[in-house]
Amino acid sequence: MNWEDRIVSDPDVLVGKPTIRGTRLSVEFILERLADGGRRSSCLKNYPRLTAEDLRAVFAYASESLKDGLFFSVPTVNQ
Repeated sequence: MNWEDRIVSDPDVLVGKPTIRGTRLSVEFILERLADGGRRSSCLKNYPRLTAEDLRAVFAYASESLKDGLFFSVPTVNQ
């Protein structure tokens, strides 16, 4: 999966947050919905322009971002 075909950043759309190409749906928004217990099928139903390939691109983007160290603020565990 080449997420770069589906995930874009445009400073004029949602202040440059990564979004799904052709939509105003941010990667963050989709991940929040799924983290809150939403189902992929619900996302696809509620956002008709969204495709299963778009969701896979969201996951691929998030995975690659974590590998590249783009997410830095993780709470430390108190020992």
